[in-house]
Amino acid sequence: MAWALLLAALGGGTVAAVFIAVRLWVVLRDRVVVPRESLSVLVVAGSGGHTTEILRLLGSLSNAYSPRHYILADTDEMSAHKIRSFEQDRAERYPTTMVLCNGPGTCVPICISALLLGILGVKKVIIVYVESICRVETLSLSGKILYYLSDYFIVQWPTLKEKYPKSVYLGRIV
Repeated sequence: MAWALLLAALGGGTVAAVFIAVRLWVVLRDRVVVPRESLSVLVVAGSGGHTTEILRLLGSLSNAYSPRHYILADTDEMSAHKIRSFEQDRAERYPTTMVLCNGPGTCVPICISALLLGILGVKKVIIVYVESICRVETLSLSGKILYYLSDYFIVQWPTLKEKYPKSVYLGRIV
């Protein structure tokens, strides 16, 4: 009864805002990842050095992180060629369950879209951000944004781990 009176007093717009805020809190708070046999990965490949770094990282992952799906710019033919040669045997398509990115600005809207899938209750997508090896003392702009939105935030320098306690330091991984 009290909830009904409170909802009537607040009005529709406020109720919607409260619902969205509570849903956002639930999604961002619940970051427990259940191990699986395989994990479909969406890889955001930037141009140049970002592509090289992400392919080195993928080369060190087990087959449990497959199939992999890639997003890259239409004009980035060199990265497309590198990815094609890296992934010669593409398997059948599975829905993406993890986004892996390492710093290109294009990864921010993709990660936000993945987060929205969880907020809307469509699907929980794990966001893993690996800060570029060249970021020694400060985070990139993408890193500063995704530090708060990612499930796992990996840095490659101990100085960054000290400044950003949520991050995971694994040493040099690319």
